[in-house]
Amino acid sequence: MHDPIPTITFPDGRKVPVLGQGTWRMGENRAGAADEVRSLQAGLDLGMTLIDTAEMYGDGAAERIVGEAIKGRRGDAFLVSKVLPSNASRTGTLAACERSLRNIGTDCLDLYLLHWRGGHPLTETVAAFEELKQAGKIRTWGVSNFDVDDMEELAAVPDGGNVAANQVLYNLARRGVEFDLLPWCRGRGVPIMAYSPLDEGRLLNDADLIHIAKAHQATPAQVALAFLKTRSGVISIPKTGSAGRARENRDAMDIHLTAENLAELDRHFPPPKRKTRLEVI
Repeated sequence: MHDPIPTITFPDGRKVPVLGQGTWRMGENRAGAADEVRSLQAGLDLGMTLIDTAEMYGDGAAERIVGEAIKGRRGDAFLVSKVLPSNASRTGTLAACERSLRNIGTDCLDLYLLHWRGGHPLTETVAAFEELKQAGKIRTWGVSNFDVDDMEELAAVPDGGNVAANQVLYNLARRGVEFDLLPWCRGRGVPIMAYSPLDEGRLLNDADLIHIAKAHQATPAQVALAFLKTRSGVISIPKTGSAGRARENRDAMDIHLTAENLAELDRHFPPPKRKTRLEVI
């Protein structure tokens, strides 16, 4: 029997699991599309109901993979997509959202994010997000790759306080957000979505993490995900095109790291002692 996946509460009161599924680079190879669909479906079956995608991924191909995976079971999924900064004017955001909805084959996104800061004023993007909410096209909105100064600027924009999430690069090897951004978001009830929680696979070959994982009869990936499970206010979104790996990711939620385990991870992957620039991929 699995332990239940812990949940996190969004500002609007909805709860989602702290372990979701990413889709970066899905849809780029037709030969792997069927496996990618099965992987997402396996994740849904295992309770990893949050699926994150973006119009940028495969120029809409990843969104179409998501659409295939959720056919007949839209109610099982919490769907997240993102608008490119180049499209994030008021009218551009509205049009981009319509394209994403068509790609996925749904009439509403659960969460819609600005992928990163661009040239369009935040006032325009936020106004478009709020218009999409009123129209029932999205349930809530957020941002991605925003540091503390960006979040503070956003908060000063009309309706900017409605931001519901910030998706950033965060994993054992890249812990800079713990110094200020994570506390800032926690204090305001804004969940952090951790993308590349396995550092694009680099953590899988880390000798220190391999050693720690062996003590848990686990894989390095599972320990890396179990670490993020201990971080309050964080949702991790690992990507895999394999149903077997999706099950492995789910099993990570059954690992309970002790204070001693976490201290050992801190020794090998030291937390930040000062402000560092927000890392991005």
